[in-house]
Amino acid sequence: MEDISFFQRVYEVVKLIPYGKVTSYGAIAKYLGSGGAARMVGWAMNASFSAREPTPAHRVVNRLGLLTGKQHFGSPDMMKQLLENEGLKIENDKILDFKKHFWDPNMELN
Repeated sequence: MEDISFFQRVYEVVKLIPYGKVTSYGAIAKYLGSGGAARMVGWAMNASFSAREPTPAHRVVNRLGLLTGKQHFGSPDMMKQLLENEGLKIENDKILDFKKHFWDPNMELN
């Protein structure tokens, strides 16, 4: 069996996030058995633009629903725009009704 890198495992989870839903760096890290690796998940999201397959990195935010990775999307409002296109409401770079839109891979994939 091929040894899959941590980044690739992150991308596989991110590709499963449904349209109109978001998750957090920490939730992905916890699902992958690396609870303290939220920052590494963030690094994976930063590198996702060079991944082999498209990865919906805009659906990954911090634990409070803040668009902390927005500077990696080419323009300051692109992450917000992508999420708003999926029906989420954003105010001051924070997802409104975050809990309503939160997708927990630990609950959904186990």
